[in-house]
Amino acid sequence: MDPVVVPLLVAAIVVVFLVASTVRIVPQARRYNIERFGRYRRTLQPGLNLVLPVADRINTKLDVREQVYSSDPRPVITEDNLVVNIDTVLYYQITDPRAAAYEVADYLQAIDQLTVTTLRNVIGSMDLEETLTSREEINSRLRAVLDDATGKWGIRVNRVEIKAIDPPHTIKEAMEKQMRAERDKRAAILHAEGERQAKILTAEGTKQKDILEAQGTQQAMILRADGEAKAVELVFQAVHRNNADAKILAYKYLETLPHLANSDNNTFWVIPGELTEAIRTVTTAFGDQSTAGPARPSQPEEAGDAAPADAASDDGRTPELAAGSAVSLEAAAAADEAERQAAEAVSDAKAEAAAATSPQVPHLGRAAGD
Repeated sequence: MDPVVVPLLVAAIVVVFLVASTVRIVPQARRYNIERFGRYRRTLQPGLNLVLPVADRINTKLDVREQVYSSDPRPVITEDNLVVNIDTVLYYQITDPRAAAYEVADYLQAIDQLTVTTLRNVIGSMDLEETLTSREEINSRLRAVLDDATGKWGIRVNRVEIKAIDPPHTIKEAMEKQMRAERDKRAAILHAEGERQAKILTAEGTKQKDILEAQGTQQAMILRADGEAKAVELVFQAVHRNNADAKILAYKYLETLPHLANSDNNTFWVIPGELTEAIRTVTTAFGDQSTAGPARPSQPEEAGDAAPADAASDDGRTPELAAGSAVSLEAAAAADEAERQAAEAVSDAKAEAAAATSPQVPHLGRAAGD
């Protein structure tokens, strides 16, 4: 080999080594701390950087992005002397690479221990129930303490979250029983409130129903009374307009008697005392037609006898029909039929009253019939 080639190769290797030792490329979101002869010189920024070979060296490489650190469950004693295990999650970011490398030996361990001690101080002033319901307050107090302590380390604590709070197993069972009893209580209250509202609404509905039914009954009775009054008024006007006499009224009175026994619920009838008077009126009106013979033709000489009868009628008194007067066969038959119907109505009423009433009542029907 040529003796000149060897020195050239050695010189080339030395040049390459020097160039490689001089150039440093830093990735984005990274920071490199440079020491020159063991003393901090500067922090390299992302990109191409030149350093002195052999004199400068990289001490620490740091990531300046926000990072997450989750601690292990740590036992903490509450104010009411209960031990609970608490997990925390820490969100932090390196703001000063030099302080993070030279102000604290291990910033993660320092943050973890500071979190545990601060958490014990905060939880120690709270009972279990307050601890379970005051997570926001605990987080804010932890963040304030950690941010103040880690500021000189070049670290900013963005958030501190409590991931889990685990009380003892016996406490969990007691809490579950308490929650179950509370839910049962609320369910019973809601059920009672629902029944109360249902009863109130039902009562209001019943009240409105009774009011409407009473109003309807009132209106029906008023309309029925108005109809009966108008009917009585029309009958009264018709009777007076036609100038009905006592004979017609007595006959209609006898016609009404058979209707007394039409109802199935009637077990006792009171026969009015005017019945005999009505029968006497009808009988007097038509005379003794049962014994009278056939009508005779009118004679001229009887005109004189008719004049006194007309004169008697003019005096306002009811004329009496003589046995020998001329009465038509139809009038006699009508009187007989009226008397027969009245007698049958009275007999039927007595029979039905005696059959429908109890053994103690029949003497009342007989007394009324008599």
